[in-house]
Order: sequence, then C-alpha cells, then structure tokens
Amino acid sequence: MRSIDITTCLPEDADRAILVGRVWRGAPTGGPCIVAVRDGKLYDITAHVSTMADLLDRHDAVEIARSASGEMVGDVSTWLTRSLDTSSDSEHLLAPCDLQAIKACGVTFAVSLLERVIEEQAGGSAAKAREIRVSLQEVIGTDLSRIKPGSAEADALKHALTKRGGWSQYMEVGIGPDAEVFTKTQPMASVGFGADVGLHPASQWNNPEPEIVLAVGSDGHVRGATLGNDVNLRDIEGRSALLLGKAKDNNGSCAIGPFIRLFDEHFTLDDMRQAQVRLSIEGEDDGFLLEGASDMREISRDPLDLVGQTFGEHHQYPDGFMLFLGTMFSPIDDRDDQGQGFTHHVGDRVTIATPRLGALINRVDRSDAIAPWTFGTRALYHYLQERHS
Repeated sequence: MRSIDITTCLPEDADRAILVGRVWRGAPTGGPCIVAVRDGKLYDITAHVSTMADLLDRHDAVEIARSASGEMVGDVSTWLTRSLDTSSDSEHLLAPCDLQAIKACGVTFAVSLLERVIEEQAGGSAAKAREIRVSLQEVIGTDLSRIKPGSAEADALKHALTKRGGWSQYMEVGIGPDAEVFTKTQPMASVGFGADVGLHPASQWNNPEPEIVLAVGSDGHVRGATLGNDVNLRDIEGRSALLLGKAKDNNGSCAIGPFIRLFDEHFTLDDMRQAQVRLSIEGEDDGFLLEGASDMREISRDPLDLVGQTFGEHHQYPDGFMLFLGTMFSPIDDRDDQGQGFTHHVGDRVTIATPRLGALINRVDRSDAIAPWTFGTRALYHYLQERHS
C-alpha cells in the first residue's frame, strides 16, 4: 500500500480551519474528551463543553473552539498517526460526534439511483448486475441528473417507466418529492479516523460510500461538516429494501471524521456544495487500487432541503444530528471474477478526502472480528460524572 502523508488528513487551509473532535485519552483522564485543533496542537476543552452535542448547540461554538482554555494534549499529527495503528488500544481519535442521531440520505445522485435499482432487480446478485445495468439504461433513455426531484418532468418519467415496467421504489425516492432519510446507526456507535470498519459476515457484495456529513444542532441549523463512510452491503439491501437495517447498521459500519469543521467566515455551506469528494480503495492482499470522485454539484437535492426533510415540526432532535448527504460513487469495476463488479476484501484501506475537510482513513474487516461496541450513552454519562466530581 502507498504511504500516508499525515498532512493531507487535515484541511488544506488547516491554519485557519476551526476543527473540533473527540479523542480517547489515557490515564488520569481515561475516557472520551472534546478537543479543538489550534496551531497544529490538540486542546482538551471538555471543561467548557462536556459533549459535542453541547458544543454544536452553543451560539459561540466557534469562539469556544478558537480560544476556550484547555490542556494541550499533543500534536494533531501525532494523534492522527497513532490512530492509524489499530493494533494498539492507546490514545486515539474517536468519531467527532457523540449524542447526535446518525441519519443518512440515500439515492441523492443519479448514478447511485441507477445502482440501487440494479441491486433491487439483481436480487442481490453481483453476477446479474452488468446485464441489468445495460438494459436499464436503455429503458430510462435520459440523464436523470437533469431531472429535479418532485417536478412535473420527474412525475412524467415516473408514469412512463411504470407503463414499461421499469419503475422502482428507488426511483420514487430518487426523483419523487420525498427524500430517503434513514437511521444509519445509533448515537455513540460511529467509529473514527484510523479505526476498522466492519462488514457483516453474511455479505459477499459490498462497498464504501464516501459522503459529506453535516453536523446539525438541535435547532436544525447546520453548524459544520465532516467526512463519512456509509458502509454499504449491496447484496443484503438488494435482496429486499426491508433489510436496510441489516445492510446499514452493523458493528463498525459507520465511520465519521477526522474532525468537524465549523462554519465561519472562511468556510460555509456553499463550500460543501462545490466540494469534490475523492475515494481511494487499496487492497492489502491483492494490490488492488480503485480511485474515483463525487462532485457535490451533481447532487439532486440541495443539502438544506435534505436537512428540512429530516428536521422540522414533524421531527425534532434534541441532541442534534449528523446527516450523511449521499454519494454518487458505486464502484462497478471487476475485482475478482469478470462481470462480478467490485466488492471489499478484508484488509482494504479506504480513504475518503476533500481539500477543505482533510481525509478519513479506515481499514476494512468483518463486523464480528473488529472490536465490539461497548461504550454507549450510559458509559459516557458515568464517565462525565466522575470526571467533573
């Protein structure tokens, strides 16, 4: 595998980026702490904000991140390097969220829409996917990325496809009025930079999903953004959309990080609307290399529309939420046998990157082989109670 340049794991303008996150500290602290990045150093600011949910609800979150007093706990580069060593239980980065609900949007790009329909019609079989992909494109006969979801044009296409037997539940959420928003995993269950991500042992056809993740406060306002891997089991979801929970929520199936970049005068939601998210998959056992990119300009629904479909009078999130915005990247390159497309191997290294947020790096393993999830919400509150007593 290629060597990792730690400097690329931070934003290209890291000197002015407002970065906050969470780390696991050793004794005497012995648990999760809220940190801010300043001048290449990490500062523990847990004395001011006990949880990331608390910080993201503060109107002065940027000022706290910039100047709140706190213990300097080391160079950020050291923490990033240490976190890549999954054989060690030493101090490391955690997912930068804690109590927030973890929500995700599906089929928000035309390419991913086609791939979801293919999964459905293939019944979870990678071998059938190529033939279906060709025939489906002939049926649709149009560029879906130009169609605004919920528009009259989208409705006309829906009726045309229904008559030809080409309609799908994925088409409904892809170009219909209502977005697909689902619960990706539980609060405190996401893994961070350097951690192993997990594949359910029953899955034989799977892939990473590189996405931008919005950090949203309890009032529904977007406070910042980070990177995420919405690990996807194509065969399980392809068998039935009702298996979405099994396909999406497993041990280590959600990676977020390395830090949340707060919005300020140098970084706004418009920067995310123009972002390009790059993906690299490197095989440990076969030297495989796959690279690709997603342009947020091609998203079919604006990020604020997705936030509005998640939060509102119909649904509140008192601890805030993290919102995956979806991906256009569904790798179809053959890896093992011809016509089988891409699937992960244990040991793959996945890098998801964009210049204004840095890079999220994780190693792939089975969900029953990686470290179990044991530190939940009750454990967090017991820890905070002891820390502040």
